[in-house]
Amino acid sequence: MSYQNIFKRYELKYQITKEQKEELLKIMGDYMIPDKFGKSTISNLYFDTPNKLLIRRSLEKPKYKEKLRVRSYGVAKPDSTVFVELKKKYKGVVYKRRMSMKEQAAVDYLLNGFPLDNPSQISREIDYFMDLYDNIEPSVFLSYEREAFFSKTDENFRMTFDENILFRDYDFSLTNGIYGENILPQGMALLEVKTALGIPSWLLDFFSENKIYKTSFSKYGNAYKQLMLQKSLGGIKNVA
Repeated sequence: MSYQNIFKRYELKYQITKEQKEELLKIMGDYMIPDKFGKSTISNLYFDTPNKLLIRRSLEKPKYKEKLRVRSYGVAKPDSTVFVELKKKYKGVVYKRRMSMKEQAAVDYLLNGFPLDNPSQISREIDYFMDLYDNIEPSVFLSYEREAFFSKTDENFRMTFDENILFRDYDFSLTNGIYGENILPQGMALLEVKTALGIPSWLLDFFSENKIYKTSFSKYGNAYKQLMLQKSLGGIKNVA
């Protein structure tokens, strides 16, 4: 098991068409390098209270919010390495605390209440989080296909493209396959720009020329809103 404190940074999000993505990829060739993992499928298990307190607060856009998730790359096995992440956001700046462990160990720790053999400052923060929010439990499984790039001149500047964003609110396991309902509209991709400083002029020019504007897009938040809409429509059908 290992621990990692990831530096603070801004995460800016943009919904773009796949045609715009292809055009941007050509421009990025002069400035960006593909991540060593290339294209990857990322699976996440988000935790919340039974009444969804965390995501409801997050959608209110407070100055401070936090979330807990477990992440794997591809479909995990019990002995695969996964990442337990505590993600905090304050006034637009993201702080991420992360520790890695085997998938089965993460299940034992987060779901079965087994203490860690080698606790750390990060694990104590996660323990405090779980104590603070009563009955924390799996809330949404969420996966997406990602292409990641980093700058040739600034390793802290990253760009990622996420597509095929799927979610489900059952079968809460990183080992049970990737399937669910889609969040993004057909033909769209989610671009995330992650930076500790600012956005380079070549990217600002691209946004300006294509009239692309920053958006507020929470994957978990959109999954939650879609689930609430489905429940609402289901209630209307039942009344009718």
